[in-house]
Amino acid sequence: MERGVARNTLLSYRRDLRRYLVFLAASGRSTVEQITTSDVTDYLAALRTGSQGHPALAASSAARAVVAARGWHRFLVAEGTVTADASRDVHPPAPPRRLPKALPVASITALLEAASGDDPRGLRDRALLELLYATGARISEAVGLDVDDVDALARSIEAPGGTALVSVVRLRGKGSKERLVPVGSYAVGALQAYLVRGRPVLAVRGRASSGGALFLNNRGGRLSRQSAWQVLQDTAQRAGIAQADGGGVSPHTLRHSFATHLLEGGADVRSVQELLGHASVTTTQIYTLVTVDSLREVYATSHPRAR
Repeated sequence: MERGVARNTLLSYRRDLRRYLVFLAASGRSTVEQITTSDVTDYLAALRTGSQGHPALAASSAARAVVAARGWHRFLVAEGTVTADASRDVHPPAPPRRLPKALPVASITALLEAASGDDPRGLRDRALLELLYATGARISEAVGLDVDDVDALARSIEAPGGTALVSVVRLRGKGSKERLVPVGSYAVGALQAYLVRGRPVLAVRGRASSGGALFLNNRGGRLSRQSAWQVLQDTAQRAGIAQADGGGVSPHTLRHSFATHLLEGGADVRSVQELLGHASVTTTQIYTLVTVDSLREVYATSHPRAR
């Protein structure tokens, strides 16, 4: 309530805290006053090595679990339940810095063209994938959209390459923060086709209440994150697209591609931060590493004295 975290974040923290309480109970701690810094340190070690039937966690997952525990200890101090924060000197492990995986523009084009069809599902899938790439939206933000969140009226914007037709969509991100993100003409066209010829057909099947949801499932209810994920997986398979490391294409792949392609096209980091809904520009700056790698490749293959 106080932090305004998203429901999925709340559920994740709840699972983490339950695991922490089970660990404390197994360590003989029955009251919060008994918890020591060593207990928190031992908990972190147990997360990394695995314990009580749980597999060992990666650094990123262990870090989230420790952050949840630290937040709980800070809350206990703030509420006056305890006088000292037992977790203050225990820091979450730093996960390795991994570059986001982005698809080339040609692969994105092939993916979107594979989401075709004039039936309601085909129109919905094309609109969903076009929107994900056009806005860089998280999958939860996309399936959480209502019809009223989309401004289907595109406006002409003068750009260096000519006139562009741009609309806007209202996305609700982490911490229930709202942001307005532009939507290009391809996504606007796909959305209009879906709203006119696809969504009404799905809506009349209404065995479930849609509540004004933009993207509907076959029963007329709101499309779930899992179903949206499957839409992308199926479409990527039809397009013959896979990640370079052999992994599948995820909704976050489209988000990474959105950011990378904007930066490669000349957008500044601060603008991309706003579009992605990042609280800190530091989070966005990891994408600049991708474009620097691209510059290195261009230099290595083009400069006469590069090698």
